[in-house]
Order: sequence, then structure tokens, then C-alpha cells
Amino acid sequence: MAGNTTTHHLDGAALVQQNVLITMRDGVRLAADIYFPGPASQGPYAVLLERTPYNKRGTNQGDRSAADPVPRSKPDLAAWFAAAGYVYVIQDCRGRYASEGGFTKYVNESEDGVDTMRWLLQQPWCNGRIGTLGLSYGAHAQSALASGAPAGLAAMFLDSGGFSSAFHSGIRQGGAFELKQLTWAFKHARLAPETQASARRREALEREDIRDWMAVNPWLPGHSPVTAAPEYEQFVLEQWRHETFSDYWRGPALYALGHHAQWPDVPMVHLCSWFDPYSLTAIENYTGLSRIKQAPVKLVLGPWTHGQRSVTYAGDVDFGPAATLDGNIAPDYPALRLAWFDRHLRGDGNAPDYLPAPVKIFVMGGGSGRRNADGRLDHGGRWRDEQDWPLPQAQAAVFHLHGDGTLAPEPPAASAPWRGYRYDPADPVPTIGGAIASGAPVMAAGSFDQRTTAAVFGARPPYGPLAQRRDVLVFETAPLESAVELTGQVVAKLWVSSSARDTDFTIKLLDVYPPSADYPDGCAINLAHGILRMRFRDSFEHPTPMEADVVYQIQIPAYPTSNRFEAGHRIRIDISSSNFPHFDANPNTGAPAGTASVPVVAHNRLYLDRSRPSHVVLPVIPG
Repeated sequence: MAGNTTTHHLDGAALVQQNVLITMRDGVRLAADIYFPGPASQGPYAVLLERTPYNKRGTNQGDRSAADPVPRSKPDLAAWFAAAGYVYVIQDCRGRYASEGGFTKYVNESEDGVDTMRWLLQQPWCNGRIGTLGLSYGAHAQSALASGAPAGLAAMFLDSGGFSSAFHSGIRQGGAFELKQLTWAFKHARLAPETQASARRREALEREDIRDWMAVNPWLPGHSPVTAAPEYEQFVLEQWRHETFSDYWRGPALYALGHHAQWPDVPMVHLCSWFDPYSLTAIENYTGLSRIKQAPVKLVLGPWTHGQRSVTYAGDVDFGPAATLDGNIAPDYPALRLAWFDRHLRGDGNAPDYLPAPVKIFVMGGGSGRRNADGRLDHGGRWRDEQDWPLPQAQAAVFHLHGDGTLAPEPPAASAPWRGYRYDPADPVPTIGGAIASGAPVMAAGSFDQRTTAAVFGARPPYGPLAQRRDVLVFETAPLESAVELTGQVVAKLWVSSSARDTDFTIKLLDVYPPSADYPDGCAINLAHGILRMRFRDSFEHPTPMEADVVYQIQIPAYPTSNRFEAGHRIRIDISSSNFPHFDANPNTGAPAGTASVPVVAHNRLYLDRSRPSHVVLPVIPG
């Protein structure tokens, strides 16, 4: 926990004051390390604030560059920004590492952030202009702080986070619970200060294997792999049990959409990745804020997994040398942020403008389709500037699902058959890549050939090849005569029924390659997913059970993406009822989340006739 403040001289910066204690409104003291510019500079200074639960003296694996795969430590980056003329303040969040108090994930970050800002403004070395930055939880902490309308906030750079609505993406989605919250809690309970101070607690956590617990639904107090860390068990159970869109989800830490009006009108960047659970958050914050603020609001979306902006691949798919942020948008990630703050925090009009357009997206696709030297599919892609999101030129194209498995613009026959399958919660469809973060060791993020097995990611039991499953309905176009670009959100509009009181329906968008020398059977790579828990089909506030075999019309939006489907490829849509362990497997009973019930098998149907024309709406970019 927090110790005495110490001062050290550094090369390139005059000094760092370590473990400076900043008192919050409830008396809890949070520890910060403060890095000051070199002795030749004159204060007061613009200040950069980063708040993190991941150790202010640690290293983030995303802080690498294309030129150097060894990540830079947080102290090294803080000293680098200080040498550029900023006071850099990096603070451990409440209950983490050197800070006092008890840690509860997300909920304290608005008040603690506002209190920290207030303290900074009182310091003689602060010139009254403060910028915020941070990745993932560090971005969540920024959005929570901004929702508190703090004085002094003058610029922001949110990377891969900043909950637009944690209920709709990030913690829950379509009514289902994202099980990355379980893997995150298990990992960080082991790293908690209380764990390091207690051999008994540490040994109890080390005896558990998170892979043995992923299919346990629900976890219960005293019956979970984090029982020895009750504060972690508590917030996981709370998130899981709060299954309706209630006031629990509407506070500033979890629901920026409800607080955008309170955000200061300051320049900001929302940067994220297509294979990241916060891509929708970045888009919704951009669209919500850019419409009501005068200061520039920027959106950047790359072909990466969470925070991995300096590599060319996501999973088993490579997007080529154009994919990295380094050398394509800016020299590297620190240079991009420094230029942003130089222009918008210090008012330096000569600083590089690396983001001249409101929106910069990476359009995936267009590669050779060969297997590269690292064994990955060369999918290719390129960056493009746009003026807004959704792209104004996007055209909604309706493609119908047909009984023979085709996906085509033509409507179905008047008496076309339905297609059905048996969904067993004890044997869910395995997660193979996708927009995932913090999923190790049970699931990996990114794009993969969907004919592979989930066993390679440590899932239990070792599920068989996805292509052999009978509970996945596949619909695909004929080979494309010319290239087609989809940029935006695919939306599925389906007519469905079930034998159960509740079940899930899932969708997945794939790019299907034709057979080639490197892929004799072709391959099908995932691009985006969606899910809907049926009791929330009409309202996320008021769940309603299904009636057996009654047909319901539903709508499932997929996560955003941008992909060029080359001539000869097929556009494919998969329909099923599970995506595990990305999401908890629905027991089909209709029992509230967190309530034990005996799972039942659901017999689910998808209707495909003229009066119930299940279809998808594709965001096609002309030309």
C-alpha cells in the first residue's frame, strides 16, 4: 500500500516524485507518480493524467512499436512525455498497488477522477490545462471522469475503452454476459495487494484453474474460483446478476451515452480495433459527442486486437505492412499522442496533424490470399479517411436467407421451409476468435478459419470442428462476380421460434475464400458477431419469456467492421444459439441470471418463407 513520497532525478527529466498521496472526498488516499520536465524548461506546465489499475510502474504489452517488439514501461513513457515538456501524472486506481481503499471494478472512477483533477488544478506547477490518456481501463477511467464535468480538462485520447454503455457492449451484450469479466477477475484477484500480503489467500487462488469454471453457471457466493478474494467475487456476481438495463448500468462509469452533455467540449480521439470489444464504444462515443460538441472529435479504427496497434495481424489473419499505426498514421503511438496534445493542449499549430479527417478506418481485404511466412492468411487491407460514421455513402442492401443455404437479394418462395437445430447448453458452439479482450487462457481474440477447433484455445471440453456441428446454420452468397465492400454494422432481421421459455440467437459475418494451393478446402474467416437473449427481444428493462413454438420477429445488430470481399469470395452469415465462452451459455429456462436452474435443450427454428423472410441488411459501399 502507499508509502512515503520519494523524489528521484532522471535522465531526460528533472525528477519524479513517487507515491504522492492525493486525498479523495471520502478520505481515501490514492498514490501517484509525478514526472516533471527537465531543468531548462519553465513552468507552470500543461499536465497529462493517466489513471490505471494495472500498476503505475508496470508495463503494458501494447506499448511496443513496429520497430521494437519489446514494450516500453509506464515510467519510461511518462519520463518521455515529461522530457517533451509536460508534467505526467500516473495514478494507481483505488485499492490497486500503492493506493489505499478497496477496489470495486469501474464504480469509483468518476468521483476519484474528478477529485484528482481538482487536486491537480491546485498545484503551482499546473497551468490549468489537463489532458487525459490511457488504454482499456485507462480509457474507461477517462470517460467516467469526463462525465463528471471536471474543470481543467482540455484534451483527451481514449484508446480501446470508455464505455458508451457497458450493458450493451463490454460487460453484457444483447442480454448475455461477457465471460471475459470472469477471466479478468481471476487474473487480477491474484495480483491484488491483499493477495500479495496473504499467503493463504494466494495459495487458495493458485489452486484454481479458471478453465474448470467457465461452464459453471452461475457462480455463487463462496462457490467460485475467486472466493478467496471476496471483493472480486462480489463485483463479478453483481455484474452477472444485474441482467436488466437498470440504474445499476446508468451511472457515469458505465454509461457515457447518458452523460455526453456533461462532457467538457474539448478535442478528443476515440481509437479502437475491429477485433476489440470496445469498437462499438468508440463509435458510439464518437457519434454521440461529435454531434453536440464544437471541438474536434476523431475516430480511428484499425484491424487489430485489443491494444495491439503495432502488429500486422489479428489471430491467424495478417493485414500486411499497411496495418500498423506505426509508419502509416504516425511514426509510432507515442508520437501520435504527443502531436495530439501539442496541438490541442499546448496550442502548438506547428505540431504534426496526423488525423486531419474526422474518421480514419482500415478496410480489410485485398491481399494475396496466400499463407505468409508466419503461417497466417495474407488478407491485406488499407487505410482510408472518411468524413463521418456511419459512412454517408453506405447503402443498405437486403440479402435474404434461403432454405437451401444461399444468401441472395431475391426474396424466398411463398412456402419455403424453415430450418431448425437442437441447442444443448451442455455442448455450446465454441468461440473461435472475435472481438475479445482479457480472454486468456480460455479464448483468443482476432480472426481465424472457422473450420478449426476451439480446443487450441484451452476450451473445455475439447469441442470438435465447427464445420461438423449441426447447430450452426450457414448461409452464403454465390461466388462474387466483383469485389464488394461492407463497412458498418450488419443487421439480421429474423423470424424465429423455440421450444424453450428462453434461448439465444447469434449471428456471425464471415469472408469465405475459394480453394487455393495454400488452402485446398478454402477458408472462412470471422469478421463480426452479434447475439440476442430472447427474453430481452422487446425490452432490456422488462424481460418477457417466450411461448413455446410461437414465432417472433427479432433484430440482431452485429459488431462494426470494414472488409472488402474480393471477386470469387462469398459473403457468409452463420446463425446459431451460442458463442461460448465469449458469452455465458443460456440454460434455456428463463431463470434470471445468477439463479441456479437445470438446463434444458431448446429446439430452435429459423423461418424462411415469403411471409417471414429472414434476412440481413448489409452496409455496402458503392464502387
